[in-house]
Amino acid sequence: MDLKEVMAVNLRRMRHDRDMTQEELADRAGLSTRYVGAIERADVSASVTILGKIAEALDVDPGALLKAIPASPR
Repeated sequence: MDLKEVMAVNLRRMRHDRDMTQEELADRAGLSTRYVGAIERADVSASVTILGKIAEALDVDPGALLKAIPASPR
């Protein structure tokens, strides 16, 4: 999984953990809902500036959005 996909998975999980909609996250981060959706689908790569805005809106360390979570053994 590349970093764009890792961020997409982490962003979606963290947003859901906070019961936040894409619209709420976009509003808090000063982004468009369409752009947040594109990041969550890994259609676009977010710049470090956008990464920082999203992390601040989620109240997490920016590095947490890029940290790959190991797959659980089956």
